[in-house]
Amino acid sequence: MNILLLGAQGQVGAALRPLLASVGKLTAWTRADLDLQQPAQIRARVLEVRPQLIINAAAYTAVDRAESEPHIAHAINASAPAVFAAVARQCDALLVHYSTDYVFDGNKTTPYLEEDAAHPLNVYGHTKLEGERAIQSSGCRHLIFRTSWVYSATGHNFLRTILRLAKTQSRLRIVADQQGAPTAAPMIARLTLQAIQAVQADTQRAGLYHLSAAGQTTWHGFAQAIVQAAGVDVPVDAITTLDYPTPARRPVYSLLDHQRLRTQLGLSPTSWQAGLDEVMATLV
Repeated sequence: MNILLLGAQGQVGAALRPLLASVGKLTAWTRADLDLQQPAQIRARVLEVRPQLIINAAAYTAVDRAESEPHIAHAINASAPAVFAAVARQCDALLVHYSTDYVFDGNKTTPYLEEDAAHPLNVYGHTKLEGERAIQSSGCRHLIFRTSWVYSATGHNFLRTILRLAKTQSRLRIVADQQGAPTAAPMIARLTLQAIQAVQADTQRAGLYHLSAAGQTTWHGFAQAIVQAAGVDVPVDAITTLDYPTPARRPVYSLLDHQRLRTQLGLSPTSWQAGLDEVMATLV
């Protein structure tokens, strides 16, 4: 199988790379290999590879900066996926794409279903939703995974920020009124590969799925778990969203329901605590 991976140095891409290399001929591109703001370049380069499987793990994920760079966020999160989808249909390839819990406004108090109405609160969420819809309307075979609060042992993410701050500050102040599920990149990668294999066996299983860790916590609870796992003795104070204003609004509740993932693909996410343990073990 001829496989093309975009975003190979990102959190999910880096976790996917060794898994994909074991199941097919892998072409792995980083941001240096392909400018996702150039649609014509994307189309030409992908057609050179003629992949049977395209995995788009590349994205503009700077949620706050997107408020001041909406054109860049749109190009990478909406326009580029539309091109990937068009090429996937032309090549009869399966397209795998990652989206976000931030397509929702957080007004629910029970986990969001795939069919719940999307209503993003910020530019990042809007552009990711546009990317989803472009893929769905393209007619290509696809797997779209909405995930949440993604982190890994590398890159820019909440876990690494907390570990850095815990070493330099006498106490931390972390938002405690936003509910979600921190999701480790290694679990996303493993379940992605299993989902691909399920869809290859039965194309009727393609579509949109929620893929995030089981359980729930707050950013404050996640930070407490991180410093405890790291063995760092630093207090973590709970604050409200109003105490920590940011350019982009965030949903106060963004848990994702996994029932479709379980029933259609036979996959069950592990707990966010297990994911944290796995990632922390790689840092020791």
